[in-house]
Amino acid sequence: MTNLQEQFDDLLSRTVLAALFYCPEITVDDDGHNLRNDVAYCLEPVAAIAHENAGRLRIAVGRVITNPTAHRLELLAFVIELAPPPAV
Repeated sequence: MTNLQEQFDDLLSRTVLAALFYCPEITVDDDGHNLRNDVAYCLEPVAAIAHENAGRLRIAVGRVITNPTAHRLELLAFVIELAPPPAV
């Protein structure tokens, strides 16, 4: 990744895929495939994000995975706050 915007674009793409394949029967504590692993996978592109933002981002990603319709705007607003789109 060359810039912050591309990193957050990757995070959003991964979150969309995780939400698409989310199964409510899978709990956070399941062995193998679980929500915690999905969230960690989504956050890989922005692993160097400041600690104070990482927790809030982790929660937002988890919410979008489990209920995209209710929480996608929250995640998008936070991503724009952290990595505003480049000026045109």
